[in-house]
Amino acid sequence: MKITPIQVNSVNPYNKQQRKMNTAATTSTYTDKIEISTTAKEMSTISTERTQKLQKLKEQIQSGEYKVDARKVAEDMLKYYRY
Repeated sequence: MKITPIQVNSVNPYNKQQRKMNTAATTSTYTDKIEISTTAKEMSTISTERTQKLQKLKEQIQSGEYKVDARKVAEDMLKYYRY
């Protein structure tokens, strides 16, 4: 007994979905473009300033020059818990 598929083509069905493109469109070059907002640029400068400030504080702590103002810490804690 011979079994034959009904309505089955030997052609790949995905070939039918291929689109033909213009040769002019394929020859043009596309480049990626990145735009950084002014806010992001400001955040970058703030980040470097913060890094410098933290480095200075680390040096003061290691050398023993950094002194904690207990009154200021207490005031800030009260502000935090009251509001």
